[in-house]
Amino acid sequence: MTENRNQAYSTNFKPLKPSYYLKKSNLYSLTLITLLCSLSYLFAIWQHGGVGGVAISSTPATNPCVPKRTTISTAQLDFSTHHAADADLSVTIEEKTTLRFPPCDLNYSEYTPCEDTVRSLKFDRDRLIYRERHCPDKGELLKCRVPPPHGYKTPFKWPASRDLVWYANVPHKHLTVEKAVQNWIRFEGDRFRFPGGGTMFPNGADAYIDDIGKLINLSDGSIRTAIDTGCGVASWGAYLLSRDIVTMSFAPRDTHEAQVQFALERGVPALIGVLASIRLPYPSRAFDMAHCSRCLIPWGQNDGIYLAEVDRVLRPGGYWILSGPPINWRKHWRGWQRTTEDLKAELTGIENVAKSLCWKKLVEKNDIAIWQKPTNHLNCKFGRKGARKLPFCPAQNPDMAWYTKMETCLTLLPDVSNKEETGGGEVAKWPERLTAIPPRISRGTVKGVTAEIFGRDQELWKRRVSYYKTVNNQLAQRGRYRNLLDMNSHLGGFAAALIKDPVWVMNVVPVEAQVDTLGVIYERGLIGTYQNWCEAMSTYPRTYDLIHANSVFTLYKDRCEMEDILLEMDRILRPEGSVIFRDDVDILVKIKRIIDGLNWDSQIVDHEDGPHQREKLLFAVKLYWTAPAPSDQRGSTTS
Repeated sequence: MTENRNQAYSTNFKPLKPSYYLKKSNLYSLTLITLLCSLSYLFAIWQHGGVGGVAISSTPATNPCVPKRTTISTAQLDFSTHHAADADLSVTIEEKTTLRFPPCDLNYSEYTPCEDTVRSLKFDRDRLIYRERHCPDKGELLKCRVPPPHGYKTPFKWPASRDLVWYANVPHKHLTVEKAVQNWIRFEGDRFRFPGGGTMFPNGADAYIDDIGKLINLSDGSIRTAIDTGCGVASWGAYLLSRDIVTMSFAPRDTHEAQVQFALERGVPALIGVLASIRLPYPSRAFDMAHCSRCLIPWGQNDGIYLAEVDRVLRPGGYWILSGPPINWRKHWRGWQRTTEDLKAELTGIENVAKSLCWKKLVEKNDIAIWQKPTNHLNCKFGRKGARKLPFCPAQNPDMAWYTKMETCLTLLPDVSNKEETGGGEVAKWPERLTAIPPRISRGTVKGVTAEIFGRDQELWKRRVSYYKTVNNQLAQRGRYRNLLDMNSHLGGFAAALIKDPVWVMNVVPVEAQVDTLGVIYERGLIGTYQNWCEAMSTYPRTYDLIHANSVFTLYKDRCEMEDILLEMDRILRPEGSVIFRDDVDILVKIKRIIDGLNWDSQIVDHEDGPHQREKLLFAVKLYWTAPAPSDQRGSTTS
C-alpha cells in the first residue's frame, strides 16, 4: 500500500490504465479505515486514563472476595478521575481525602444505637416503652468502628451453628446460670452449647414442635412464616427451619443478657423488639403462625392491645399458640408461685380478648393452647360474642408500621363476597408459594407491579445472583455465608434466587421506598422488616455474613450522610463478611473512598450486561480485626 501511494504522488507520474483508478479508490478507502481505527484506539486509551490507566474489569475476577484473610488487589481500580460525576454528585477537593475511622472504645463492642440501655432510662417505663427504639440524635452518632471482642472467631457453619457458639463471640455466661434448669444453654470450655430446651419445653424444641404438630398441620406447606414473641435464644425458630418454616424471632434487650445476639450467632433469624406502644415493623397479614412460650406479655391487659397487634400481623386463618402461664394452671400454679384465682382471671381475660377478635379456640391440650384467626370478617362484623367488642380500626393503611402507634381496635380484613373466601386472597402452599403470583399483586394493590413484572423480576434476579457467584465464588460455596441482609429488597428476588442455599435473608423494605412491597415478600413465604437506613437497625453488631445493597445510596441521597449508613453497615457486618453494592458508578466511587477508611478491601466490576451500563457493582470484604487483648490497650489487633 505504501508503494502504490508513493507511485500515485511521484514527480514522474504517467497516465495509468483505467484499472488503476479502481485500485486507487480502494487504497483511499483502506487508508481512511486505518486512520479511523487508529483514532478510535487512541480515544479509548485517553478515555480510560492513558497508557497507565485501567478500565473497569469486564470479565469477573475468579476470586475477588476471598474472606480467609486474603486481600483483594484494588491497586488498578482507581476510578476517581475517569468518570465525570453529574453536577449534584461532583467530587470536591475535600472529598478526595480518604476519611479514616478509628476503632471505638471496647465498651461499644455490643453497641445497639437505638436500644442503648443508658439512653432508654430517659423514657417511660410504663408498658416497657423505654425498651422500644430510641435512636441517637445526629450529633450523638459514633464516627468510629465498633470493635469485635478480642478472640472473635468465624461462627460455626450451619447446621452446626444451631447448637454451638464460640464463647469469645458472645462472652456472657449469665444465661447458663439463670436458665440452667430449663436447658437453654450450657458453657463448655471455649464454646456454648444449645441443647434446644426452653422454659416450657425442657425436653427440647423438637419434641415441643412435634406436640404442636399433633394439633395443627405443620407439614403440608400451609404454614411457612412464623413469629416468636419473646423468643429467648430462638430455639423454637431454630428447630422449625428443618420443617421449612422460617420464623421471625424477637425479644427486647433486657436482663436476659444477649438472648437475641445468641440467636443470631446460631444462624437463626432474629431482631431486637418489644410489644409496647408502637406497631411491630411488619405488614398486616404477614405470618401464618404466632407463638408465645412464657413470654411474659400481659395479653389480657390494656384492653387487649397486644393481641390486637398479633391479629394485625397474622394471616387470615393463621394460628396463635400460647404455652406457659396461665395455660394448664391447675397443674403448675404452685411452681409458678401464683394463686389459682389470679391465673384463672388471666386466662379469662385472654379468652375474652380472643373472642372480641373473632378468634376460635381450636384446642387446649396439656401445656399448649391454640387459637385460629378467621379467614375473613364477614361473620365477625355482626356475630362477635364476649364481654366487650373491640371496634374495627378506622380507615387507615394496616401495613403502616414504622413508628406507628398501636391501637385498641380490630384491623379489618379486605372485603370478600362470600364466607368461604379468604380476605386479601389465599396464598399457595410452600414451596409453590415462592414463585406463585402473590395475592397483593394479582389483586392490583401494589402500585406499578403486575404479574408480568413480577415474573420478569424473578428471572432477572436469578441471572444477577448467578453473576454474583461468578465474581464472589465464596457465595457459591455452601456454608460460607449464613445470615444475609438485603437492604432494599423490592419484591424479594435476591432472597428467592438463593432459596436452595443454606442461608436466610432478612429482606428490608426502606420506609422511603416509593412502593411498599413487604407484604408481597411475606406472601412469597419470605421474611423481612421495615427500616429507615438513616437510623441504626434493631440488631447487634456482627449480625450478618453478607449484605446486599441495591440502589440504597441513590434512594438515600440527600436524606442522610453516606458515611453514617456505611458505619452502620460496618457495625452489623461480621469480620471477613462481604458486601455487594449495586448503584450508579459515580456513587460507587464515593462509597469506595469511604470504605477504604473502614479498612475494607473492595473492587468495582461491570454490570452483568456489560461495561456500557452506568450501574456497576462494588464487591467489598471487611478485613479481620478485633479489640486488643485486655492486657494490651495500645490498639486493635489485626490479621
